[in-house]
Amino acid sequence: MQNEIMFAGFGGQGILLIGKILAHAAMEEGNEVAWIPSYGPEMRGGTAYCTVVIGDRPIGSPIIKNPRHLIAMNRPSLEKFAPDVKPGGVILINTSLIPVDSGRTDVDELKVATVDIAKEVGNVRAANIVALSAFVARSGVVTMDGLRHCVEVEFSKKPKLIPLNMKAVDAGEKVAKKTS
Repeated sequence: MQNEIMFAGFGGQGILLIGKILAHAAMEEGNEVAWIPSYGPEMRGGTAYCTVVIGDRPIGSPIIKNPRHLIAMNRPSLEKFAPDVKPGGVILINTSLIPVDSGRTDVDELKVATVDIAKEVGNVRAANIVALSAFVARSGVVTMDGLRHCVEVEFSKKPKLIPLNMKAVDAGEKVAKKTS
């Protein structure tokens, strides 16, 4: 089985980072993985996005037109990418910045106030980790233990950030389970 995940938001929201963490977790669990970040003017505040393809066999092409899942951290990203998500997928909507629904009834819409939750756990910059963990808890594309391990590895060079990000992982998992 293959899962394609599109991560999208404003430059500076940590979109590429959470894609990288998910790709690492999937690879650690023995999957084939492709991670395609988007660089360029997006890093100056425009729309930044990346795709992660996870498969149990070699990936034919890392380029995806219709992802199975979407994590939308801002409204322009939701409006641009939600119509392309395959039926039955998960669309995570950051309700801290997006006041509308995806307009889809054939997907699992997960609404998470990522910025508000990140503030509660200690730092607004952890909103991306809240979103990632909520998505993983709902979709099951990797295990939560695998995700936790990879978040720790990612922040190992800045160990003071690990407790904050672990709180963000726990908060994201909790909200995903509460809204299911």
